Amino acid sequence: MNRRDFTSYGLGAAFAALMPAAARAQSKSAPSTSALAQELPSAQPVPEACASLSELPEPPSADTSQKLLPGFQARRIRTSGAEINVLTKGDGRPLLLIHGHPETHLTWHKIAPALAEEYTVVLPDLRGYGDSSKPGYSENHSNYCFHAMAFDQVEVMRQLGHERFLVAGHDRGGRVAHRLCLNHPDAVEKVAMLDVAPTLTMYDQTTKEFATKYVWWFLQIQPAPMPETLIGLDPAYYLRDHLAVQGKTPGAIPPEVMAEYIRCYGCLGTIRAVCEDYRAAAGLDLEDDREDDNRNNYIQAPLLALWGAKGTVGHLWDVLATWRAKSNNTVSGKPLPCGHLLPEEDPQGVLAEFREFFGS
Repeated sequence: MNRRDFTSYGLGAAFAALMPAAARAQSKSAPSTSALAQELPSAQPVPEACASLSELPEPPSADTSQKLLPGFQARRIRTSGAEINVLTKGDGRPLLLIHGHPETHLTWHKIAPALAEEYTVVLPDLRGYGDSSKPGYSENHSNYCFHAMAFDQVEVMRQLGHERFLVAGHDRGGRVAHRLCLNHPDAVEKVAMLDVAPTLTMYDQTTKEFATKYVWWFLQIQPAPMPETLIGLDPAYYLRDHLAVQGKTPGAIPPEVMAEYIRCYGCLGTIRAVCEDYRAAAGLDLEDDREDDNRNNYIQAPLLALWGAKGTVGHLWDVLATWRAKSNNTVSGKPLPCGHLLPEEDPQGVLAEFREFFGS
């Protein structure tokens, strides 16, 4: 049985099982967001399937880091709410590069060494990701809201001596960069967004096609511990499949990098964090985004948007138009001939665009 047949069979069985529940639900209105946790309870607070997973990843290998990012210096920087794992190199204008889900700072390993010849490159792991600390659950998932993640980056850069800097964010990192621009406009000289449209725009304009292709946006927002349990059954499979769906360039992620992604993802702390990240984005962060729109609080820095020509975001949205609607400055950009994983699938294309945009 091939994967397509298996998927169709599994979905058919799932729909058959859900038919009685669906019939009963027709007489009920849809649950509100606040009631969703009561509508989807779980009787098992500590999933047995995840019992074999450690709370934190195994320590990183210094040899692997130096092979992939030669000459970069690693350190841990304590912020108001986390300890952030950071790698730095260079002595030019400061450039902060923020990774996305389900990866780490190694997203940038193909372009960061070249950029460090021209800039002071700062590579953090977002709180909850990589080798950064992993705060626990919190009310409204505020430990992982973009306010908190953006403030981490401001504090990191200040402790490194950079009050104002260039920033680029891929995937979730782009959403952190967006919030950073709104909350700390004086800190951002220029910003680049890689394969993202604004979070509020994407949720408000969700279609069946988007929900199908970005299923983790809707799985990981479900109340704990259901998504944590499912991911914890086989974190390596979940991560590999996620990247396989989004990437369109076979072999773009070398085995040693994939091994690092799996090392960092396959623990209770990271699985909890990624779910809390998405829950915050679908709740508290959307409220903040609507408030910013109502107050006409928009991005003040020049913005570069890059997206994968073979990916979902550029297919479903006019990326430049979505960011122009959120900006009071110039917005430029273009698609690159790849999928979602721009820095790994088309590093030379990203590098050329960064040099032109940040260097001008």
